[in-house]
Amino acid sequence: MDRTEGTTQNGNHPAEANAGADVQPLAQAQTEAEAEGQTEAEAEGQTEAEAEGQAEPEALPQADPESQPQADPEAQPQADPDPGAPPRRRRRRWLRRAALALIIALLPLLTAETALYINYTGDPAPGTHTRNRDALWLGHAWVDGRKKDADVTALARRLQGTGIRDLYVHSGPLEHDGTLPKSVYPRARWFIDAVHEKLPGVRVQAFLGDVLATEGPDGMRLDNADTRAAVVRSARQVLDTGYEGIHLDLEPLHSGDRNYLTLLDALRRETRSRDALLSVASHQIDPLPALHSVAGTFTDHPKWWSQEFFGQVARRVDQIAVMSYDTAQPLESTYGGYVAQQTSLALEVTPPSTDLLMGLPFYWESNFDHWGHAETVPAAVRGVRLGLSRTDADRARFGVALYIDFAATDADWRAYKEDWVR
Repeated sequence: MDRTEGTTQNGNHPAEANAGADVQPLAQAQTEAEAEGQTEAEAEGQTEAEAEGQAEPEALPQADPESQPQADPEAQPQADPDPGAPPRRRRRRWLRRAALALIIALLPLLTAETALYINYTGDPAPGTHTRNRDALWLGHAWVDGRKKDADVTALARRLQGTGIRDLYVHSGPLEHDGTLPKSVYPRARWFIDAVHEKLPGVRVQAFLGDVLATEGPDGMRLDNADTRAAVVRSARQVLDTGYEGIHLDLEPLHSGDRNYLTLLDALRRETRSRDALLSVASHQIDPLPALHSVAGTFTDHPKWWSQEFFGQVARRVDQIAVMSYDTAQPLESTYGGYVAQQTSLALEVTPPSTDLLMGLPFYWESNFDHWGHAETVPAAVRGVRLGLSRTDADRARFGVALYIDFAATDADWRAYKEDWVR
């Protein structure tokens, strides 16, 4: 986001279809024996044997094999698990069985896709538009020296009249031990000041992340208390620089990770003491109950979070942004239906005090995880509005998060403004 056997074409069992195959040789052999002058005694002996039930059809004739007429190869049964059936008929039977097995395997997937398609139907409720709590993920170039004053001016012009209130600017990545070299974000103070000057009211948060060692030998290990303590120190370090919040993105993060919740508790104490924000990027929620467990069993990559775990995370942060892209959905309609479902699932467990943001795909890729023709901004926005309409149309602390600035096209921005901002 995955029957009838043993009959011929006319419905007869294979044994019935070939019942005459053994009778013909018996009749031929018996005729030959009579033609060669079989004696009365032999004939009487044969009759007695038949009366006693000793004669088998195959044992009666003892004719010379070379004197027997050769059977047609097409009609002669060959050694085969299904004796007697012609090769063409066996191939057809195999194809029917394979097709049936494929249908059975795909039936749950087809059912799920149909449900998502239906979920995309209907009209969003009036007023389901921006609450001016949207966010934008920014690349690392804004804090490493590549961006200049003119770039900030262009960014301010782009964001004018939108609902974007928070900028998550990539300021990491964190080291696997949780530390963060200051050399990674040398121009952070310049960027924060420039944003405050040109975009009053817009907040700048440090986007920090790392790969977790949950599905491979390398990465950050949250079960290490020293590592978690180092992450908190890194957060303190960037807040000292002037950032107004910490935006944490650790992947792949498996559902139910208690060490992650412990880290969030420690970070929340730090951000609250400084009147700063704590926000996280989250995995998607199980579209079917316990799907993360099934995926973890068969692929070692659970991908989804349980709805319960999502709620546990949401209660520990100021903002939670769902990465509602890379869904493997093949159509705009099924992708939009999937986003609508994700929006409803997230709304059901996100407390009113937390900003819930649904991610929009501001980038193009075409692969098994992300079909660019399907995962579009219009489909995502419509899905968000449908989910919001059905679950909590009047919710104030709600928005969308755009991923990511350097890959966005004019069409992406136009769809966001026309369909969501209005």
